Amino acid sequence: MHSLYWLTNVRLDSGFEEDEDGVVHTRSELCHLKVENGKIEDIRPASLPLDTDLPRYDAKELLALPSFVEKHNHLDKTYMGYKWKSCKPVNGLIERLNFEAKESLVLLDSVKTRAMAMLSLISAAGSTHIRTHVNIDPHVGLKNLEGVREALEAFSDKLTYEIVAFPQHGLLRTQSVALMRQAMKEGATLVGGLDPAGVDENIEHSLSQMMEIAVEADADVDIHLHDGSLLGLHTMKRLAAMTEEAGWQNRMAISHAFALGDVPVEQASEMIDRFAELGIQIMSTVPINRAMPPIPLLHEKDVMVALGCDGFYDSWAPYGGGEVLDKANRLAERCRWIDERSLTEALTFITGGKTTLDRNGNRLWPQIGDEASLVLVEATCSAETIARRSKRTAVLFKGKLAHGSL
Repeated sequence: MHSLYWLTNVRLDSGFEEDEDGVVHTRSELCHLKVENGKIEDIRPASLPLDTDLPRYDAKELLALPSFVEKHNHLDKTYMGYKWKSCKPVNGLIERLNFEAKESLVLLDSVKTRAMAMLSLISAAGSTHIRTHVNIDPHVGLKNLEGVREALEAFSDKLTYEIVAFPQHGLLRTQSVALMRQAMKEGATLVGGLDPAGVDENIEHSLSQMMEIAVEADADVDIHLHDGSLLGLHTMKRLAAMTEEAGWQNRMAISHAFALGDVPVEQASEMIDRFAELGIQIMSTVPINRAMPPIPLLHEKDVMVALGCDGFYDSWAPYGGGEVLDKANRLAERCRWIDERSLTEALTFITGGKTTLDRNGNRLWPQIGDEASLVLVEATCSAETIARRSKRTAVLFKGKLAHGSL
């Protein structure tokens, strides 16, 4: 595609309207978008003549949505690129970790190939940004990081990325502090952590070591916290305190955060207020086999929530196809969001906070000056896309075609 062109006959959400039965519907309109150097520089109604000598690419009335953001993934773990393989049942987390450690040595030479196979799926499904966790431990050293970096660099014309150095087998349990520090010098962009109580069995020391690495590297943090109930809540309180002490406001994320869904809502609400105060984000995979954080309450209190597919099709689980849209659909179903406004707003959890309309029906996206990273979808509106997991026909990344055809 050219660097300057018109994307014509694009369907955009344009507002809400209510019928005689009180049911809300989304209005849409056809527009032409002028794309220049990766940005949307003009938006015109398709009903008006377009007098231009610039190249045109016809969207054929497909709906445009902001491209998706995959915020929790494990590119180094996937079996993608291999023939079908289901998982070995285990008895508990530690047995799973031990099995993964053994298997990771067998998979070590194919990290880049497998990561690229997964990235192909993720890109085709509409994502133009990914945050991936990469195992850093004595079993694999920095080999997984090297392979994932090479895969991501090969996809740099299709997406942007963040790499979390992740001590999957325990920061203290496997004495991985030095390796983590080295990873931050060799391409990792965020510091990860894992269950300071359940895995490392020392909340204070595990968290303090993680924060020290982050401060030294001047890097944001994303910690996996599976520990539930009061144990998990206590860990969150200590993490919040350390976040404030280090001045790491707006630089902390907690993946999973199951404890918020285990404790009484009053306790969860108090913790969520603290997260909002400190700018601590929540990354969720929308699990179906256990309680999860109260995402509607988090959203109501302005805590940033983002969704991800996690490590689909690996030694942990055989499910999933790299489509973060599936997670938004599952979230909407779990939260019983069945009306037009709620379904439209659900888009925000898979786009880095973007949605097409506010609750009054005013257009929020696209605006002139926005990056031309978008997905063209076979749907009439955002709400239908979330509810029906509509087919994505083409993906643009900074104005260039990343997947599909026009």
